[in-house]
Amino acid sequence: MKPIIAPLLLGCAIVATPAPALAQSNPAQDAARRDTQSGKALPLRQLEQIAFRALGGPLCSNSRNDGNCYEYLGFAYDPVAMAYRFRFIRKSVVIDIDVDARTGRVIGRSR
Repeated sequence: MKPIIAPLLLGCAIVATPAPALAQSNPAQDAARRDTQSGKALPLRQLEQIAFRALGGPLCSNSRNDGNCYEYLGFAYDPVAMAYRFRFIRKSVVIDIDVDARTGRVIGRSR
């Protein structure tokens, strides 16, 4: 019975430890939330769909991973420009698609 108690106590201690990263605020994320809630920016999911269509190829999650698909790496919001940058990778090449958060217009693409 004693060998079970130590791991159980350790597990409880880990679960009870607060996560400071969750309590920290991200200014860009806060700005994105405010802009979307106020109606100044389109919802993120809608803007992601625009970026996915702008790729001109399938996402790896939606097709067989034969090397010809794009892997979605994530996004970043620029509150000053009110634009999102969506990042993808395909065959070791990173592609950024910039989308205006107000209109949904693709404003840039880089390789």
